[in-house]
Amino acid sequence: MKVLLTRKLHDFAIKELEKRYDLEMYQGRIPMPKGLLVSRIRDKDGLICYPYDTIDSEVINAGAKLRAISTFSVGYDHIDVKAASRRGIVIGYTPEVLTRATADLTIALMLAVFRRITEGNDIIRKNKWKTIFGPDEFLGADLYGKSLGIFGMGRIGKAVAKRSSGFEMKILYHNRKRLAVSEERKLGAKYVSLVELFRKSDVISIHSPYTPKTHGIVNLKLLKKMKKTAFLINTARGKIVNETDLIYALKKGIVSGAGLDVFWNEPISGAHPFAKMKNVVTMAHSGSSTVETRAKMADITVKNLILSLSGKKPIYEVKA
Repeated sequence: MKVLLTRKLHDFAIKELEKRYDLEMYQGRIPMPKGLLVSRIRDKDGLICYPYDTIDSEVINAGAKLRAISTFSVGYDHIDVKAASRRGIVIGYTPEVLTRATADLTIALMLAVFRRITEGNDIIRKNKWKTIFGPDEFLGADLYGKSLGIFGMGRIGKAVAKRSSGFEMKILYHNRKRLAVSEERKLGAKYVSLVELFRKSDVISIHSPYTPKTHGIVNLKLLKKMKKTAFLINTARGKIVNETDLIYALKKGIVSGAGLDVFWNEPISGAHPFAKMKNVVTMAHSGSSTVETRAKMADITVKNLILSLSGKKPIYEVKA
């Protein structure tokens, strides 16, 4: 069978694929151009892709022999799941394994914006620390005891809630479906409406999946509900937040700051407004970027494909 890989994977993963399949690996500029993807998928039985690859109905229908898609990601909004389902194509993905790493980065971004860590780092690197700060200079804010609003209480949201207990934070959450009362008690979390979440929280952390319903849902109207001292953290998907509205809110002091790992269009450059704001900490879409997590993701991605192409159920399967 023939398999297309849209970008180099770990060496151990490639060796595993080459043992079993006629493997074609794209090695050009990322992402793989759409036209090239359409032409190369025509004779392939399997596809391994990434979250920045657009696997829409055109790509899926071009793959006349396509039986399985395995994505190196927890998100699958880049894949037309319904089009794949109509063709009987199995889709594998990699949830759970990146939960801890993403939750850790979320807490790191909170600490960074609350305590102005990147600003402090820049002061030293740019040789601007000339005197010891006085009692009312270069002040941050305590994370301890603050109200944390979690938008999307799935695996990662729950992991963030657990980590925040070390800071004795008060946890509010909004989710598509309310958790069982027993689970709320275990997490020490209170369910509220989305508006109430933004109104009452000192920091909002976004962990909702990206869907047509959540597209740009965090807009200026919602941001204006926030406390002026509050911060916004996003390690989910950039297009959940209306970027133009957030930039305006940050510039006008409607919200105090933001910690962002994801953006509307990626990658962003140093010319982007976020990169020029002292009250914003940016990361380069690195929620799962640890040696351990990425290796596990590669292992699961390959196993999902192998199982699917052999007619078995993948470890993690996306359902239409």
